Order: sequence, then structure tokens, then C-alpha cells
Amino acid sequence: MIVAMAALLLAVVSCNEAEPVWSPVGENIRTRWAAEVSPRNSHPEYPRPQMIRKKWASLNGLWNYAVSPASADEMPQPDGTILVPFCIESSLSGVGRTVSPDEALWYSREFTVPLKWRKDDVLLHFEAVDWDARVWINGIEACHHTGGYTSFDVNVTPYLVRGAKQNVTVKVLDATDNGLQPRGKQVSEPSGIWYTSVSGIWQSVWMEPVGKSRIVSCTAEPDLASSSIKMNVISKSLNGGEMLTVRVHGPEKTYEAVADAFEGSCSIVIDGVRPWSPEDPYLYDIDVTLTKNGKTLDEVRTYTAMRNISVVEDAAGHKRMALNGKPLFQYGPLDQGWWPDGLYTPPTDEAMRYDLKITKDLGFNMIRKHIKIEPSTWYRACDEMGILVWQDMPSMDDNHLLEWNTGAYTDESAERAEWPGDASQRATYYKEWGEIITARKMFPCIVVWVPFNEAWAQFDTRKAVAFTRSLDPTRLINPSSGGNFVRNHGGDIFDVHHYPNPEMKFTEASSVNVLGEYGGIGLPLEGHLWDIGHKWGYVEYSDSKGVTDEYVRFAAMLEPMVVNGVSAAVYTQTTDVEGEVNGLMTYDREIIKVDAARVKAANESVIAAMNR
Repeated sequence: MIVAMAALLLAVVSCNEAEPVWSPVGENIRTRWAAEVSPRNSHPEYPRPQMIRKKWASLNGLWNYAVSPASADEMPQPDGTILVPFCIESSLSGVGRTVSPDEALWYSREFTVPLKWRKDDVLLHFEAVDWDARVWINGIEACHHTGGYTSFDVNVTPYLVRGAKQNVTVKVLDATDNGLQPRGKQVSEPSGIWYTSVSGIWQSVWMEPVGKSRIVSCTAEPDLASSSIKMNVISKSLNGGEMLTVRVHGPEKTYEAVADAFEGSCSIVIDGVRPWSPEDPYLYDIDVTLTKNGKTLDEVRTYTAMRNISVVEDAAGHKRMALNGKPLFQYGPLDQGWWPDGLYTPPTDEAMRYDLKITKDLGFNMIRKHIKIEPSTWYRACDEMGILVWQDMPSMDDNHLLEWNTGAYTDESAERAEWPGDASQRATYYKEWGEIITARKMFPCIVVWVPFNEAWAQFDTRKAVAFTRSLDPTRLINPSSGGNFVRNHGGDIFDVHHYPNPEMKFTEASSVNVLGEYGGIGLPLEGHLWDIGHKWGYVEYSDSKGVTDEYVRFAAMLEPMVVNGVSAAVYTQTTDVEGEVNGLMTYDREIIKVDAARVKAANESVIAAMNR
């Protein structure tokens, strides 16, 4: 596996000789994987599987932290230590406190740059910081980034002090639901379907050495029709004469193409294409080398899959989603990606993969990733396991909801200009959604983009769809899952939510029709609850048999809907989350709350119904 290979090459950077003092905080439930977390084993996996370099160093582990007034321009004396990459509100951070809108969260730590890197530029990467982050290197401000779900990096080379330990300081501001940034289900006062806030660093921090002339990005565009892969490579600091060599490793042979680095693109025809699917998720590894006069300047490894997603019309005239040209009913859980110990951050990579394994074991072939963006390693795992992904945009402030017409057609309310109220707020949405699409579109598992969930801060629907299409014309667009439907929206999907049983009161002949949410069958299990005495679900049962019976009954109701034109369905949900008890698993992942064999059989029957 690519990620495993890269992990073996990790350069460990540590400034402490003794084992650091740290422990989880709080009395709430945790997963079994929390016991495996330590300052020396805090997400050690390679964090960028779509563009791997051999040399890198993790800066995860214990950092100093402090909380100050938001107006402070210097970090005060530390309040203690925090375990990165877990947000300050989480148990695994070792802190477990909230940060108010009028406060700033500060981080600092020392690090050393290996001597072997002294002739290179050093890039410092932050995979995700929620929400507004400023970075200082040795006291000099080097970077400012906004966006809680997208990565950023800074070339720290100009700020390094020769022969000394280096210091990095980060200031974070996060207003959560008191601001207008994308924040999904985070709120200051969690209850019901709204969850604990996530502030600060919540994905990996790491660094790598790179040459002056280097590859900045590489994107593979597979084309099944021509059995080819087009590579688009952007390089920097080119002086002329640099060449790119692209090697695609197939199951039987390796294919090679050479291109001028200034041009940055080439196409490779693949013999005997092996299409990617849930049944056979084959991935093509790709090596990209930048050279000049026979000398290697940079080398990265990426990958792709030969697959496409499209809309076709069946014999009855129903529009269907097709994978590799063949209609496929997409069926999966609403997956919110929350953890009782790490909140947004899974305790370990193994824990993250466990959720995906259970999803596959239950017979699903798709996941709707609900108003959250996951670490790159999550999408790599879906690529490897053959799980289709619908990717939501994290929604903005729900206090500015439009009138929700529950699937009814509208031209007026969904296109009103009142929300967001000014150009800067709209720009915030487009900036972060654009960065999300650009960063995640190289993962083959993603087949649908979802710009809005329900009518939560839905605005400019046609414009948002066109913007999404301009950045990625290769995937389908679900304009607003369960939200206001706008005629001639430019997307591909009409999506209705209905709880608890599956039902579509509206359909649209010009679009693919999907049931974007249903289910929510609750089962609270003592000893596995986040908030004792506070339980929430659409319907509730007292034992596993009752939940399973209802699930299977709902699946049987769904089958004739599939035959009559429904092309996908999303069941709520993968796990319990905080006060919600409607998961297929408990929040701590200790108990699968349904009869797995019966659910798998029901799911496979629903998926097969499209071909009857």
C-alpha cells in the first residue's frame, strides 16, 4: 500500500527525550482505539496519499497552547499542552474546553529540521485548522489562512535560523455558529442534531523537503471511452529544459510517457483497462518524475482509477446514475464522521477504517459524507475498499435559513439574494467550496458533489451548481439534498428527504430521482450513550430485533420505489452521534445495533431491484 510505504520513511521529529505527560480528559464514553493514542503515536500515517514524497516529518504530538482575548497579537504564557491533531474541545486533546468567539486559541512548539534537508526548501503543511489561522515561524508571520476544511502550506525556509531549534506559533479564531463560516453541525451549545464545536488544529501538521524546482500538483483524468489517462502536472521554478516522465503501473505492465514540464500534460493509453467498481476497486499507481539533463529534481507518487459516473435512461424512461456506463443503484448510510473521543478527528487510522469496513460488511456500496470534509486518508480508504462517496459542502449558519418548501418547486425563495447578506459572506462559501473540490476531486470514490444540505443557508442555487460544474465537469451534482428544488438548476439530481419510512412525494422527470435521507431508527443502549438521559431519534425501539425488523420493513418498501425510478437512497445513519441514538452502531463503535446478516441481505436485495 502506498501510504504504508511512505509511513516507513517517516522522519521522526521530537524535542523531548522523556515520555511526555498526557492523558484523555472528561468522563464521557470513548472508543477502544483511544487507548492506542499517545503523544508519540498521534496519527503517524502519511497524510497526503494523493501526492507522496519519500521524505517527510510529522509534527503531530504535544504542543503548548493558550487561550487569550481574540485581540491579542502575541501568545501569552501557555495554559498547558495539547495533543495535535485533536481539537481543543475533544477528550483526546488532553484539554477538553471550548473557545468562545471573543477568544483566540494559540499553539506553539519547537522543531528541528534534519541536516539532510539543509539544501532544500522546507514546506510546513496544515491539513485542517478550524477556522482562521495565522502562522509565525521564529516570531515572523509567515501565513494567514481561512477555511476549516482545507489544507494549506507555507515555505518556512526564509524564516529558519541556522543551527538552532525552530519555533512555530499558530493563532486560531473560530466563531462557530456565531459567525458565517462553513461549520456543518458544530454549535456553541450542542443539543439534538447539533454537536460540539471543533476549534483549532484537527488534522495532521507535517513538513517535507522539496527542491527549488518542484512539482506543485498532479491530477489524473481517466477516460474510459479512450482507455486513457491524462496527467496534468503543475511545476514551479522552471528554467527551461525540465522534463516530466509519467509511469502508470497497471496489473500486467507499466506505461510511460514523457512531456515538457512547461506544458505539464500528457496522455497514456492503457491496454485491457480494469474498471474500478465496488466489486473490484482496482487502483493504478502513478509515478511522476521531474528531471533536467538526466538529474532528478522531484518525484511524487499518485494514483487513479479507471471509472466514470454518468446519467443514463433505462427502458422505462427513468434517469439512472451509471457507473462505467451501467446503471447502479447507490445505497449507503448518512455518515457524519464524529467520534466521542476525537470529535472531528478519529482516534486512529484503524478506527476510521473500521467504520468503512462495517459499511461494506452491511452490504452498502455508497456513503453520503454529511456536511463534513474528511482527511485525505479517509478518501484513500474508500478508493481502496470500493465505496462510492457523495460529498456534501459543510453548511453555513442555520440562523439564516430560507423558507424550506420540502421538495416543492421554487424559483423565488431559493434564489433570493438576502442570504448571505453581503458579498464577503458569499465569497467565503465559494472560496472554501472551491478549495474543497480542487483538493478532493482526484479521489475516484467521489461521484456526487452536494453544494447544499436541505435549505440550510441555501442561496444562489443555479450559480452554485454552475460554479461546481466549472471546477469538476466529470461528476454529478446534487444541487441541494432535500432542500428547495429550483427548475433548470443545471444539476443532475432531484433529492427528497422523508422520515422515518422511505417515501418520495415529489419526483422530477428531467432529473435523477433519489431519496437523500430516510430512516433514523433509534435504539439507546445504556453504557454507550454520550449524554445520559438525553436521547433522540425519529422512531425508537428497545432492542436489536425491533430495529432490524423495522430496517428490513423499510428496505422492502424501498424496493418498488427503485423499480419505479428511484436511483439511490441514504439511510440515517452510520453511528449514534452525541444525543442522537439512530445509528447502526453505538457512538463508541462497541455494538452493531442490527442483525448484520439480515441487514446485508436486505441491502443487497434493494441494490439488485434496479435490474428487475
